[in-house]
Amino acid sequence: MSPLLTPTSVAEFAEAIRAHSAVLAIGAQTKPRLSAVNDEVVRLSTLKLSGIVEYEPAEYTFTARAGTRLSELAATLAEKGQYLPFDPPLAGSGATLGGTVAAGLSGPGRFRYGGLRDFILGVQFIDGAGRILRLGGKVVKNAAGFDLPKFFVGSLGRYGVLTELTLKVFPRPACALTLRLPVATTSAAVDIFTTVGRSRWEAEAVDINPNGDAVLVRLAGPAESLSLIAQEIFKRWPGEILTDSGARQIWHELAEFSWAEASSSLLKLAVTPAQIPALLTATRQYGGRAHISAGGNLALVALPAGVEPTSLGLPSLMLRGVGPLWSHAVLPRPTIFTAVKAALDPENRFPLDN
Repeated sequence: MSPLLTPTSVAEFAEAIRAHSAVLAIGAQTKPRLSAVNDEVVRLSTLKLSGIVEYEPAEYTFTARAGTRLSELAATLAEKGQYLPFDPPLAGSGATLGGTVAAGLSGPGRFRYGGLRDFILGVQFIDGAGRILRLGGKVVKNAAGFDLPKFFVGSLGRYGVLTELTLKVFPRPACALTLRLPVATTSAAVDIFTTVGRSRWEAEAVDINPNGDAVLVRLAGPAESLSLIAQEIFKRWPGEILTDSGARQIWHELAEFSWAEASSSLLKLAVTPAQIPALLTATRQYGGRAHISAGGNLALVALPAGVEPTSLGLPSLMLRGVGPLWSHAVLPRPTIFTAVKAALDPENRFPLDN
């Protein structure tokens, strides 16, 4: 097991980085494969670097330290009728803000509102030389230029240690409805994806449940409008409106990955609707389950332990399990990645591959 340090301040983080040749920041380890490193890499926990630094409800922005739990953020925002509409996963399991950004994980709400990358405004971080830097800003309207903070979304700790982040938020809709539309085939589900995606209904989320027998369509807005939209949708596909408690339960289960066996490997894949039938066929062939999200552009797949992720035929990132971080050989890195990495971590203190 690689060493674990728990700095309590940004200055201590910077000192720890300068003192070690290989380091990686970790949060609550809700996605344990991302923080699985060899014994030569020192892990730096952000859990003691937590708390909301600034919150301006009128500006729809907040700034919080990287180790802040998503659940704390959600509770604070809810008091002012606001929320993070991209549905960051694993909030109930203790996931942190910094870990969520580094992992690049967004939930079902990404379909309508965009992913985490569209909400990040600024970051404070420590680079490979131990310098404390700030990029971006704390307001939505900011100076034009190279939007480097977005490079940290999904960076897996390769550019630096995130210590503080600023994100924009949205007002919570007055009402929400979740429609369950049963489907007999995967092609029928894909048809719903494509039709809803180009419709005027402006669904908040469109997902295939892990059982593969229904599409979930979440609507948000004024109650009267949602009722009319639901009637239009039911004219095209039969279905039902879930109760408020039933809807909360199913979206919570999806967000916490409780549909996936604890012993399984959990994978994240970027997909297109056209790839979904083959992916689900392969997943079921190997005894796995899959949640298709973001209108058919994101797949979260649970495979039994011992099944190679390459069996799915698509590149994947392993969030939980034993095996390579990436299921396929990493493609040549873009020139921009190499340039940013060289500028922020010239000594390669943050490992590229685990």
